[in-house]
Amino acid sequence: MYRGLIFGIALVAGTAGMSASASAFDFSFQWGNIPKCTTGRPGRVPNPVFKLRQVPKGTATIRFDMKDLAVPTYAHGGGTVKYSGRNTIGAGAFKYASPCPPGGRHTYQWTAVAKDKSGKKLATATARRKYP
Repeated sequence: MYRGLIFGIALVAGTAGMSASASAFDFSFQWGNIPKCTTGRPGRVPNPVFKLRQVPKGTATIRFDMKDLAVPTYAHGGGTVKYSGRNTIGAGAFKYASPCPPGGRHTYQWTAVAKDKSGKKLATATARRKYP
């Protein structure tokens, strides 16, 4: 009985701060109308449309960076956008080196870092998608 009571108390204590993370900063994306590329030689293309959720209060900018999870050392780049309070970052806010897996299909990950006006990091989110 005591073991169950102690476990229950630990479980409640451990989940007390979870309500904040249940509505954490998140986003999704679609590749959009970029040229198909499987040569391993990426081109410069406009960013995809990003759909944002639960952007932290006080966010002034969001930095987006993409990497190929199969070749994480290659820098595809990204860009920083001013956050206007809208939940969508449209295509063309910045340019980056397109996904372009050599002869196959890779998974790519975008990382978004929300920062306040002083440059302090407020939250980080990631989203993954296969290409092509």
